[in-house]
Amino acid sequence: MDRREFLRTLATGGYAVGLASVLGVDDFLAADDGEVPIVTALVRSDPDDPWSIEERVRYVPADWYAAVEQALELNELLARTAFTGYLGSAVVPGSYDDGTASVSVGISTDLDSFRETFDGLFDNVTIDFESIIDIEDIGDGPESVEPRFLESRSSDVPSGVACETPGSIATLGPAMYDPETEREYFVTAEHAFEDGAEPNEDVLSLPIANEDAIDLGVVEHAHPVEDVAAVASNGDVAPSPTIDTTRPSRVRGQYTRMGLADLIARGEELEKVGAVTGHTTGAIQGIDAVTCFTDEFCRYGQIRWGGEMDLTDGDSGSVSFHADPEGEDGDVLVAGFNNARTWWPGQSYVWGVGAYKLTEAYGYHF
Repeated sequence: MDRREFLRTLATGGYAVGLASVLGVDDFLAADDGEVPIVTALVRSDPDDPWSIEERVRYVPADWYAAVEQALELNELLARTAFTGYLGSAVVPGSYDDGTASVSVGISTDLDSFRETFDGLFDNVTIDFESIIDIEDIGDGPESVEPRFLESRSSDVPSGVACETPGSIATLGPAMYDPETEREYFVTAEHAFEDGAEPNEDVLSLPIANEDAIDLGVVEHAHPVEDVAAVASNGDVAPSPTIDTTRPSRVRGQYTRMGLADLIARGEELEKVGAVTGHTTGAIQGIDAVTCFTDEFCRYGQIRWGGEMDLTDGDSGSVSFHADPEGEDGDVLVAGFNNARTWWPGQSYVWGVGAYKLTEAYGYHF
């Protein structure tokens, strides 16, 4: 198993007999009765070495794990079936004490037919249907303010500040790494490039307060479905794993899908730093979400969190994160990107692709 395959296996954070060969038999034998081990995060054993990735293991109640896995299966079935009127769905793990999970489903047609088809398919998993109408008109977001520019030139650039594409302003994400090529990238939202990012052509630049903008590099990889553009540095400035927060924050790794489920079970929140709305926090509302509200395709592996006021134009490309519970002070783990928000009545959250989904699809990691 090469490094990329190893990361893809761990990124989903699942529990299965086959995973014993990855986690190690000792992890399984160490579990108490009624518990199973899950991989919650991929972290760097050496904070300064982005290639020193190792898994973080946690033991969780077996009934809770079974309910979450069933909810993930049901969510996948809903997305694969794609009934008329299906606009998206998300898995919502319950607390460890409850040992349950639910699937939140948004539809634009008759609710009764959906209930008759899917209700009761799994024990300990409920389906919450919501009727969504009038999604065509995008409502007003937070009051527009000037984006935060980097104050002065530096050899590396923290995430959370404004970056500029040929067509708009977005937020710069933290350094993203490709273990196969051992390349590091600047990242931001792909939709920030007018008509989509064009690899080997479009340039990402960095506005600096009271100075001329500098070019960071050229787009090397564009992923429109995941809404991520990876930009290779031109050598003048290096991507940085730091986030521009009031207290120093350093990205130490990322959460797996089950790691995000664990955060929900424990009532933990996510944070983000956008170039326009700045630092905000909010509850996680769903994982492994499917969103079919925009474009002509659905997006998979999304995270729903916070509220619609946590994101506005210019914040796309920022990442959601949570403090690393076992790291040093200021260490954080990335949950995913923030690239869109709700604009219709009845729901309020930010969404974007989970870091685990990018690892699973392309091998990238933070």
